[in-house]
Amino acid sequence: MKQLSFLLVALILISCQQSSSGLEVLFKLPNSLKEVSGISYNSSEKLIYSIQDRGNSNEIQVLNLDGKLIRSIKVTNASNIDWEDITQDKNGNIYIGDFGNNDNERSDLTIYKISKEKLSQNQVESDYKIEFSYPEQKTFPPKKTERFYDVEGFVELNGAFYLFTKNRSKNFDGTVMIYKIKNLAGEQDAQLMGSFISCTNYNHCAITSAAISPDGQKIVLLAHDKIILFEDWEYDDLLSANRTTISLNDFSQKEAVAFLDDSTLLIADERNKNEGGNVYKFSFKN
Repeated sequence: MKQLSFLLVALILISCQQSSSGLEVLFKLPNSLKEVSGISYNSSEKLIYSIQDRGNSNEIQVLNLDGKLIRSIKVTNASNIDWEDITQDKNGNIYIGDFGNNDNERSDLTIYKISKEKLSQNQVESDYKIEFSYPEQKTFPPKKTERFYDVEGFVELNGAFYLFTKNRSKNFDGTVMIYKIKNLAGEQDAQLMGSFISCTNYNHCAITSAAISPDGQKIVLLAHDKIILFEDWEYDDLLSANRTTISLNDFSQKEAVAFLDDSTLLIADERNKNEGGNVYKFSFKN
């Protein structure tokens, strides 16, 4: 009986962790895009919208699937304090997450909306911005053991944003918190929906980006060498989802993910000297 119980536990663990060798280099990013922090894919235009993080311009770089830079879109009424991810809603409107917070000391966290009608222009104003804070954070910065309030990945679903924290606490334990924010202009408190454990190794399990599939049935979280796949959740309870960790069998500073279609991902990593600076394609196994 003990042997049977052990076998059942082993099978469950294997079912929740998969390995893949399906990571394929699609193209090399232009030299001007060294620190890509987020990407979003527009299937109707077959274009990739990319952003870079702090220290870079307040521009969206638009690429085709061959890696050619088509144009830049300057967001004239938004500064890039630390743009960390970009996502879209079902109508094709774009949202930029200026919520990078490495030291957990920011009190100006913002999401900008840019309507799809403006995405053919070279200069735009954001339609509105959402300013938010985390009610659980009482000090700026908190103690080094309580630095849970950096975010590098979010998605839009059913009129709300879901933010996945990047844990920067001393003695990293893999805790990822999920916050919910209404997709409405103005100031609001982020609602803590709960948390889960990714793994206990920061270099392998800190969350760097997120994406939702076009059909709204899959969410992926990105780390440097793996993705965490969410499926079959109940309405807004993402913690009820079936979660599967899938190894990419490749370690690099992967910082951006988007769905090309319902079963294929685009993944980008930052350039580090002669390494990285690629956009990869990854397909889920059937």
